[in-house]
Parts: sequence; C-alpha cells; structure tokens
Amino acid sequence: MGFFHLLIFILFPVLVQSQIRIGAERPELYYPFLKDKKVGIVANQASVVNGTNIVDMLVGRGFHVVRIFSPEHGFRLSAEAGQKIGNSFDSATGIQVASLYGSTKKPSTKDLKSLDIVVFDIQDVGVRFYTYISTLSYVMEACAESDVPLIVLDRPNPNGFYIDGPVLEKEFCSFVGLHPVPVVYGMTIGEYARMVNGEGWLKNGIKCDLRVIPIENYTHQSHYALPEKPSPNLPNQCSVILYPSLCFFEGTHISVGRGTPFPFQVYGHPELTDGLFTFTPKSIPGVSLRPPMEGQVCRGEDLRQICINSLDSGRIDLGWLIKAYGNWNNKTAFFTDYFNKLAGNATLQLQIIQGKSEHEIQKNWQPGIEKFKKIREKYLIY
Repeated sequence: MGFFHLLIFILFPVLVQSQIRIGAERPELYYPFLKDKKVGIVANQASVVNGTNIVDMLVGRGFHVVRIFSPEHGFRLSAEAGQKIGNSFDSATGIQVASLYGSTKKPSTKDLKSLDIVVFDIQDVGVRFYTYISTLSYVMEACAESDVPLIVLDRPNPNGFYIDGPVLEKEFCSFVGLHPVPVVYGMTIGEYARMVNGEGWLKNGIKCDLRVIPIENYTHQSHYALPEKPSPNLPNQCSVILYPSLCFFEGTHISVGRGTPFPFQVYGHPELTDGLFTFTPKSIPGVSLRPPMEGQVCRGEDLRQICINSLDSGRIDLGWLIKAYGNWNNKTAFFTDYFNKLAGNATLQLQIIQGKSEHEIQKNWQPGIEKFKKIREKYLIY
C-alpha cells in the first residue's frame, strides 16, 4: 500500500465524521416548527450542537423553551447510573426541569398541557438496556395521549454497524428493555422511534405525531466517535463499544470498573481466581457513588487494548462472561436477579450454567435476529 493510500485509509473515518451533520445541526428542517411555539425538550449534557447544548442554543435563538425533560443521569449529567432524580430548575437558563428518572418515567399530562411541541435530542449508543430508548418510548406515548407533536433530532449510533444478541421476550419487559429487539439493534434513535410507532408498541397501539430530522451524510457503516460522553460511566469510545458485551456483568457480582477511570473497559472481583490485572473501585461524586466492590482489590482483565485492536468487531463477546463464570468458586452466587432482565430471557443464564460454548449460544440467537431484521428494514432511513 502506497503512502497516499495508507493516509486515506487512516483518515477516511475522520473525513466521514467531519461531513456528518446530525439532525440538530440542520435548523432549516426544524426551526420552522418551533417558531412561536411553547417548546418542551428532552435533552442532557450530550445534546450538543457545534459545542453548545441545544437548550442553550434554542434559548439563545429566541425560541420559547418552557420545560426541559431529563432522562437517567439528569440534564447536566449530574447523577450516577440508577440514581433517582427529582424535578428542579436549570441553573443556567432558569427553565423548569422535569425528571423522567425519578418517581415517574413518563411526562405527565400536566407537564405537556402547556406545550405546543416536544423536541427529543438524546445521544443513544444503540443497546437495548441503555435506558434512553425507554425514555423515548414513554415520551412518545405521553405525546400521543396529549396530542402533542414530537420532533426527534436524529444522531448517529456508534454501534449501528451490526445487530446481535437475544431478542427480548415479552415476560422480561422492564425499563432496561421494553420491546422485542436484540441487545444491539443497529438503528439510530430516530429509526427506532419510527419502528415503535409503526409496530404499534405504544400503549393500546396509539400513534405519536412523529417527525424525525435525519442525519446528513451518514450510513450505518459510518465510523462515528461520540464528541461528548453519553453518560457518566461511558467516558470514551472504547467503553461505548465494549458496553454491549460488558453490561451483562451488571447482572452478576462482577465489577465492570465503576468507580475507576475506566468503567466498562475492565472487569474483575476479589474472588476471581484468574487475571493479573487489578483495580480498586472508589466513590466518584457524580459518576459512581458506593460502586460495587468499593475499596476492595479486584482481580480480572483489562480490555482497553483489545478494544483498540477491534473497535468494529461487529458482535457481542460472551467470552469474558463465560470465562469469569468458569473462574468463580461459588457458581450458585454468580448471577443476580437482574441478569435475566438484561438478557431479556431466562435462557442465556441457563446456557452459561450448562457450559454451552459462545458459538452455541450465539447460534441460538439467529432465528430471532433474522425475524427482527425484517421488521427493522421497514423503518431504516440510512
């Protein structure tokens, strides 16, 4: 390969990303719908447009933003995973912030009564148990019930280049999995919204008055590194790519590095009998308070170099989970009740206990994945 071709090969992902315009960067397509309207917006710290939070941008442009809706982690990413958040006021703008991750996960009729339109601009990572798509579904449902239009400003999916994992079974529905989709579903959040609407997955099959502002110059094969961390414990591209594989550990007693500088890039536990890499979780305000195994030396594996070498492997890796289970002394105390919610079934846990190979387990996923792909195809934009 000549020097020029090598340079193009190295720079191509950067060139592609520089040409991508996210939905929020295409004001000509959505500003007209916001003019003279009372606007609600679902946003967080990663809802950035050319370096500025979209709320700050819209307020600065003179739009009448009445209410901010915040998902898990809060509007300015001030809360750790799972921490309940109450209503508040944004210190920068003075706008009321209604939490969608506290006593309620769905906008109330009262919240929507004073609005003419709602804008949704959240950076997703394309994984079923990442709660932003559940928030999207509840926002769609509330908007449909209150007859308020919803605009989704689409953003690239950093895991949008593949589809993998078991399809969620109905009896395992929860906030970490509402719909019958694989763990990695290969859709942007705008495409996902279209699917939720089109498949009648909202309560009683109601339809949301939905408009998606598409991304320009994007395909599902585009390389896209997130410019902002989407949540406190996904601090970089490596964690985002490893998240679909490592989040299964959240349903076990194994630490995934919460309370360290490298969450979702390592795994370990004091009782693991294998692994030379060690880390000690500590409380980090705003990121991880009282993390699992706090103050204890965990032995396990550092996956950061593996991540760098295979950022686009295009599959969930179960090898680490299977390996950790094999090195765990008390097998009956490895899994927690949360595991089956993450898996979306009771089968995966049983297969690991039975000693099934990674290949055998993934082969079992394929019929569900193929059925899902036919559904997905109807709603793709890119």
